[in-house]
Amino acid sequence: MKDSGIIFDIKKFAIHDGPGIRTTIFLKGCSLICWWCHNPESQKLEPELILKSKGSIDNQLADSMETIGKEITVDEVLEEIEKDKIFYDESGGGVTFSGGEALMQPEFLTSLLQRCKEKGIHIALDTSGYAQKEIFEKFIEFVDLFLYDLKIIDNAKHTYYTGVSSDLILSNLELLSKKDKHVIIRIPIIPGITDTEENLSQLSDFIKSLRNIHKVSLLPYNKMGEEKYRRLNRVYKTENTKSPSSERMIEIKNYFEKSGLNVEIGG
Repeated sequence: MKDSGIIFDIKKFAIHDGPGIRTTIFLKGCSLICWWCHNPESQKLEPELILKSKGSIDNQLADSMETIGKEITVDEVLEEIEKDKIFYDESGGGVTFSGGEALMQPEFLTSLLQRCKEKGIHIALDTSGYAQKEIFEKFIEFVDLFLYDLKIIDNAKHTYYTGVSSDLILSNLELLSKKDKHVIIRIPIIPGITDTEENLSQLSDFIKSLRNIHKVSLLPYNKMGEEKYRRLNRVYKTENTKSPSSERMIEIKNYFEKSGLNVEIGG
């Protein structure tokens, strides 16, 4: 158990991170380094400096830095969450823990989940599923809804594009299925990477083998994070990748629906 951790943002009145009106807590740190990540500032566990946009200081244009990430206590996070409890109750919402990857701070996350559970707040966890089984299992009883990112089935390709193997991700998702947990699969659609015929077929087959998958959300690639890479002085590996067309997204949606899956674009 830990009474403090590192976050990089708190989003109020979120409507795309689970049902109803929610507060989303973004924990810092991630084991994956996905080529298309739109929150590169979330990847390092510790607070870090990022270049601000150019602004006027003493009538001169100058670059300045800001710190991304701060240490915060469990009590401070709960105080922010509870401010909007009336909206959760009225809308069927709650709190969503996201990242980065929230499982990178397991002790801090455990403390947060326990406190929210005690207060009867609906809990969603937005996760890549990348964690050792003994760590992952500890969170299952506390989480009401898993928003589970599923990118690439093939292990070698998953390692190439994200930096880690897909084995743990797939086995942990199978574990959730066996325990009949409520799961929404989220698939980022990255042209030429995750939307290949081979990967879509493998994704469809794997998802069909699972129980209690409430929905599949297809998330079209966008370049919203590109500027952050420049400000962090990092290479943006999908710089030349274009967002998938509406027609392509509908085509992929239809493909998964033919397998009997409940599919939405976005979410």
